[in-house]
Amino acid sequence: MRILCGAVVGMVLLMGAAGAMGSAQAIQSQQVPRSPTPPGLPPIDGGAGGSGEGLPPSVMARQAKARNDDRQKQLVADTNKLLQLATELKADVDKTNKDVLSVDVIKKADEIEKLAKSVKDRMKG
Repeated sequence: MRILCGAVVGMVLLMGAAGAMGSAQAIQSQQVPRSPTPPGLPPIDGGAGGSGEGLPPSVMARQAKARNDDRQKQLVADTNKLLQLATELKADVDKTNKDVLSVDVIKKADEIEKLAKSVKDRMKG
């Protein structure tokens, strides 16, 4: 039961954080740091350098916006999946008694924990 309460509280916090992240993204554009291209190899993106040098600012801004949009879509999908799993977990826990805990309930709680960590890491950037 403690796992269920923790999962539900975690989901509520994640949902609130997802909304806050959406407004923060509108305020500040975030760029993903790039590793430099190893010597002797051409850059993957076809630019002059491995860090986006030579690309017009408008292209870099569009790429950053596309990355942020993709990240936001994935966050929404993952939080919806978290909600579904937490609802299923609650239903499964309600079916059990105080002395028996199903293996499926434990597996579902582990899945929720992994997905919540993934969402948290993705929110950090």
